[in-house]
Amino acid sequence: MQDIKQSVLTIEQEKKITMTGVSSVDAFSETSIVLTVNGKRVHFAGAHLKVLAFSEGTGNFSASGEVYSVKFGGAKGGSLKKLFQ
Repeated sequence: MQDIKQSVLTIEQEKKITMTGVSSVDAFSETSIVLTVNGKRVHFAGAHLKVLAFSEGTGNFSASGEVYSVKFGGAKGGSLKKLFQ
């Protein structure tokens, strides 16, 4: 059984992302960032996205840019889309 770690997501003024409990940064570009948190994917879509920091040891992650949507999911996970628009 996989250990579930607490994760906290903060988005400040649709411009700065901080998240704890991140296992890995799977992909990133100026329009998309994909993270793994507790074995599930978290996908950020936007513009001018830039990864500022990621510590594999602590699981702390931060990025900046214009955040348009966040999608939480996995093999059978639900989703939360288009939070900002």
